[in-house]
Amino acid sequence: MTIPYGGWSDPGIRRTLLLSFLTLAALTYSAGHAAAHNVTPGDAGYIQEIWGVNIVPFMYLGAKHMVTGYDHILFLLGVVFFLYRMKDVGIYVSLFAIGHSTTMLLGVWFGWGINAYVIDAIIGLSVVYKALDNLGAYQRWFGVQPNTKAATLIFGFFHGTGLATKILDYDIASEGLLANLLAFNVGVELGQLMALAIILIVMGYWRKSPNFFRRAYTANVVMMSMGFILMGLQITGYFVAA
Repeated sequence: MTIPYGGWSDPGIRRTLLLSFLTLAALTYSAGHAAAHNVTPGDAGYIQEIWGVNIVPFMYLGAKHMVTGYDHILFLLGVVFFLYRMKDVGIYVSLFAIGHSTTMLLGVWFGWGINAYVIDAIIGLSVVYKALDNLGAYQRWFGVQPNTKAATLIFGFFHGTGLATKILDYDIASEGLLANLLAFNVGVELGQLMALAIILIVMGYWRKSPNFFRRAYTANVVMMSMGFILMGLQITGYFVAA
Protein backbone atom coordinates (compact mmCIF):
# COMPACT_ATOMS: atom_id res chain seq x y z
CA MET A 1 0.00 0.00 0.00
CA THR A 2 1.28 3.47 -0.85
CA ILE A 3 0.36 7.01 0.11
CA PRO A 4 -1.80 8.94 -2.31
CA TYR A 5 0.32 11.63 -3.94
CA GLY A 6 -0.39 14.96 -2.30
CA GLY A 7 1.74 17.18 -4.50
CA TRP A 8 4.98 19.02 -3.74
CA SER A 9 3.08 22.33 -3.62
CA ASP A 10 1.91 21.54 -0.09
CA PRO A 11 3.55 24.20 2.13
CA GLY A 12 4.04 21.67 4.91
CA ILE A 13 5.94 19.35 2.58
CA ARG A 14 8.11 22.21 1.33
CA ARG A 15 8.95 23.26 4.89
CA THR A 16 9.77 19.67 5.84
CA LEU A 17 12.07 19.24 2.86
CA LEU A 18 13.79 22.58 3.47
CA LEU A 19 14.39 21.79 7.15
CA SER A 20 15.62 18.29 6.38
CA PHE A 21 18.10 19.38 3.73
CA LEU A 22 19.35 22.32 5.81
CA THR A 23 20.00 19.79 8.57
CA LEU A 24 21.77 17.56 6.06
CA ALA A 25 23.97 20.46 4.93
CA ALA A 26 24.80 21.54 8.49
CA LEU A 27 25.62 18.03 9.69
CA THR A 28 27.65 17.22 6.60
CA TYR A 29 29.62 20.48 6.86
CA SER A 30 30.38 20.04 10.56
CA ALA A 31 31.15 16.31 10.45
CA GLY A 32 34.89 16.03 10.82
CA HIS A 33 34.44 12.30 11.24
CA ALA A 34 31.09 10.71 10.45
CA ALA A 35 30.47 7.82 12.81
CA ALA A 36 30.19 4.57 10.93
CA HIS A 37 28.07 1.57 11.98
CA ASN A 38 28.75 2.27 15.60
CA VAL A 39 29.86 0.03 18.44
CA THR A 40 30.38 2.11 21.59
CA PRO A 41 33.96 2.41 22.93
CA GLY A 42 32.98 0.55 26.11
CA ASP A 43 31.45 -2.32 24.19
CA ALA A 44 34.41 -2.40 21.80
CA GLY A 45 36.84 -2.66 24.71
CA TYR A 46 34.79 -5.45 26.25
CA ILE A 47 34.72 -7.37 22.95
CA GLN A 48 38.49 -7.13 22.70
CA GLU A 49 39.21 -8.20 26.28
CA ILE A 50 37.00 -11.25 26.81
CA TRP A 51 38.00 -14.81 25.96
CA GLY A 52 35.96 -17.98 25.52
CA VAL A 53 32.23 -18.51 25.28
CA ASN A 54 30.16 -15.63 26.72
CA ILE A 55 26.56 -16.25 25.69
CA VAL A 56 24.62 -13.78 27.85
CA PRO A 57 26.97 -10.79 27.39
CA PHE A 58 26.94 -11.20 23.61
CA MET A 59 23.16 -11.55 23.57
CA TYR A 60 22.96 -8.28 25.51
CA LEU A 61 25.34 -6.54 23.11
CA GLY A 62 23.32 -7.75 20.11
CA ALA A 63 20.02 -6.57 21.57
CA LYS A 64 21.57 -3.23 22.55
CA HIS A 65 22.92 -2.73 19.05
CA MET A 66 19.54 -3.29 17.41
CA VAL A 67 17.53 -1.16 19.86
CA THR A 68 19.97 1.76 19.57
CA GLY A 69 20.66 1.32 15.84
CA TYR A 70 18.61 4.18 14.38
CA ASP A 71 19.43 3.09 10.82
CA HIS A 72 17.93 -0.35 11.44
CA ILE A 73 14.90 1.15 13.19
CA LEU A 74 14.22 3.62 10.37
CA PHE A 75 14.35 0.89 7.74
CA LEU A 76 12.18 -1.42 9.86
CA LEU A 77 9.65 1.40 10.33
CA GLY A 78 9.51 1.90 6.59
CA VAL A 79 9.03 -1.81 5.95
CA VAL A 80 6.04 -2.18 8.30
CA PHE A 81 4.54 1.27 7.71
CA PHE A 82 1.65 -0.05 5.60
CA LEU A 83 1.56 -3.66 6.76
CA TYR A 84 -1.70 -4.25 8.62
CA ARG A 85 -1.76 -8.05 8.91
CA MET A 86 0.60 -9.77 11.34
CA LYS A 87 1.22 -12.47 8.73
CA ASP A 88 2.68 -9.86 6.37
CA VAL A 89 4.68 -8.24 9.17
CA GLY A 90 6.12 -11.67 10.03
CA ILE A 91 7.10 -12.38 6.41
CA TYR A 92 8.89 -9.06 5.84
CA VAL A 93 10.60 -8.93 9.22
CA SER A 94 11.75 -12.53 8.76
CA LEU A 95 13.25 -11.66 5.35
CA PHE A 96 15.10 -8.72 6.89
CA ALA A 97 16.30 -10.92 9.76
CA ILE A 98 17.52 -13.64 7.38
CA GLY A 99 19.48 -11.12 5.35
CA HIS A 100 20.88 -9.32 8.37
CA SER A 101 21.86 -12.52 10.18
CA THR A 102 23.44 -14.20 7.16
CA THR A 103 25.92 -11.48 6.26
CA MET A 104 26.70 -10.59 9.87
CA LEU A 105 27.63 -14.17 10.75
CA LEU A 106 29.42 -15.02 7.51
CA GLY A 107 31.10 -11.63 7.32
CA VAL A 108 32.74 -11.96 10.73
CA TRP A 109 33.46 -15.70 10.42
CA PHE A 110 35.15 -15.44 7.03
CA GLY A 111 36.58 -11.97 7.51
CA TRP A 112 34.61 -10.27 4.76
CA GLY A 113 34.89 -6.54 5.18
CA ILE A 114 33.78 -3.49 3.23
CA ASN A 115 34.71 0.11 3.94
CA ALA A 116 32.45 1.07 6.85
CA TYR A 117 31.54 4.44 5.36
CA VAL A 118 30.56 2.91 2.02
CA ILE A 119 28.37 0.22 3.54
CA ASP A 120 26.71 2.66 5.93
CA ALA A 121 25.98 5.02 3.03
CA ILE A 122 24.20 2.10 1.34
CA ILE A 123 22.26 1.50 4.56
CA GLY A 124 21.19 5.16 4.46
CA LEU A 125 20.15 4.56 0.86
CA SER A 126 17.96 1.66 2.03
CA VAL A 127 15.97 4.10 4.18
CA VAL A 128 15.58 6.46 1.21
CA TYR A 129 14.52 3.56 -1.03
CA LYS A 130 11.82 2.35 1.35
CA ALA A 131 10.43 5.82 2.01
CA LEU A 132 10.15 6.44 -1.75
CA ASP A 133 8.47 3.05 -2.11
CA ASN A 134 5.91 4.03 0.53
CA LEU A 135 5.35 7.31 -1.31
CA GLY A 136 4.55 5.39 -4.51
CA ALA A 137 7.40 7.13 -6.34
CA TYR A 138 8.53 4.17 -8.45
CA GLN A 139 5.07 3.59 -9.88
CA ARG A 140 4.70 7.27 -10.81
CA TRP A 141 8.23 7.71 -12.15
CA PHE A 142 8.84 4.40 -13.90
CA GLY A 143 5.43 2.73 -14.08
CA VAL A 144 6.67 -0.34 -12.19
CA GLN A 145 6.58 -1.60 -8.62
CA PRO A 146 9.84 -3.21 -7.42
CA ASN A 147 9.61 -6.53 -5.63
CA THR A 148 9.29 -5.39 -2.03
CA LYS A 149 10.16 -8.77 -0.54
CA ALA A 150 13.35 -9.09 -2.58
CA ALA A 151 14.34 -5.52 -1.70
CA THR A 152 13.83 -6.18 2.03
CA LEU A 153 16.04 -9.28 1.86
CA ILE A 154 18.76 -7.57 -0.20
CA PHE A 155 18.94 -4.54 2.06
CA GLY A 156 18.99 -6.94 5.02
CA PHE A 157 22.23 -8.32 3.57
CA PHE A 158 23.69 -4.81 3.53
CA HIS A 159 22.58 -4.06 7.10
CA GLY A 160 24.28 -7.25 8.31
CA THR A 161 27.41 -6.48 6.32
CA GLY A 162 27.59 -3.08 7.99
CA LEU A 163 27.71 -4.61 11.45
CA ALA A 164 30.15 -7.34 10.40
CA THR A 165 32.47 -4.72 8.94
CA LYS A 166 32.51 -2.81 12.22
CA ILE A 167 33.02 -5.92 14.36
CA LEU A 168 35.98 -6.89 12.19
CA ASP A 169 37.71 -3.67 13.24
CA TYR A 170 38.23 -5.29 16.64
CA ASP A 171 40.48 -8.20 17.48
CA ILE A 172 37.89 -10.72 18.69
CA ALA A 173 39.24 -13.86 20.34
CA SER A 174 38.88 -16.96 18.17
CA GLU A 175 38.09 -19.07 21.25
CA GLY A 176 34.31 -19.40 21.40
CA LEU A 177 33.85 -17.15 18.36
CA LEU A 178 31.03 -19.12 16.72
CA ALA A 179 29.02 -19.45 19.93
CA ASN A 180 29.49 -15.78 20.71
CA LEU A 181 28.45 -14.71 17.21
CA LEU A 182 25.33 -16.88 17.39
CA ALA A 183 24.50 -15.39 20.79
CA PHE A 184 25.04 -11.89 19.43
CA ASN A 185 22.73 -12.68 16.53
CA VAL A 186 20.04 -14.01 18.87
CA GLY A 187 20.34 -10.76 20.82
CA VAL A 188 19.98 -8.76 17.61
CA GLU A 189 16.76 -10.58 16.77
CA LEU A 190 15.41 -10.12 20.30
CA GLY A 191 16.20 -6.42 20.06
CA GLN A 192 14.47 -6.29 16.70
CA LEU A 193 11.35 -7.87 18.21
CA MET A 194 11.34 -5.30 21.03
CA ALA A 195 11.72 -2.41 18.58
CA LEU A 196 9.07 -3.92 16.30
CA ALA A 197 6.61 -4.28 19.18
CA ILE A 198 6.96 -0.59 20.04
CA ILE A 199 6.61 0.43 16.39
CA LEU A 200 3.47 -1.67 15.90
CA ILE A 201 1.84 -0.35 19.08
CA VAL A 202 2.49 3.27 18.08
CA MET A 203 1.39 2.64 14.49
CA GLY A 204 -1.76 0.91 15.69
CA TYR A 205 -2.86 4.03 17.59
CA TRP A 206 -1.74 6.40 14.84
CA ARG A 207 -3.67 4.56 12.13
CA LYS A 208 -6.90 5.26 14.01
CA SER A 209 -6.42 8.98 13.40
CA PRO A 210 -8.58 10.41 10.58
CA ASN A 211 -5.53 12.37 9.39
CA PHE A 212 -3.26 9.32 9.19
CA PHE A 213 -2.74 9.27 5.42
CA ARG A 214 -2.06 13.00 5.17
CA ARG A 215 0.46 12.85 8.00
CA ALA A 216 1.91 9.57 6.72
CA TYR A 217 2.97 11.37 3.55
CA THR A 218 4.94 13.92 5.57
CA ALA A 219 6.37 11.19 7.81
CA ASN A 220 7.78 9.33 4.83
CA VAL A 221 9.24 12.52 3.37
CA VAL A 222 10.99 13.07 6.71
CA MET A 223 12.14 9.43 6.70
CA MET A 224 13.53 9.85 3.19
CA SER A 225 15.34 13.02 4.23
CA MET A 226 16.86 11.29 7.25
CA GLY A 227 18.14 8.58 4.92
CA PHE A 228 19.81 11.29 2.83
CA ILE A 229 21.32 12.73 6.00
CA LEU A 230 22.80 9.34 6.91
CA MET A 231 24.19 9.00 3.40
CA GLY A 232 25.65 12.50 3.49
CA LEU A 233 27.39 11.91 6.81
CA GLN A 234 28.94 8.66 5.65
CA ILE A 235 30.05 10.04 2.28
CA THR A 236 31.62 13.02 4.06
CA GLY A 237 33.33 10.69 6.52
CA TYR A 238 34.71 8.62 3.67
CA PHE A 239 36.43 11.59 2.04
CA VAL A 240 37.58 13.15 5.33
CA ALA A 241 39.10 9.86 6.50
CA ALA A 242 40.75 9.17 3.14
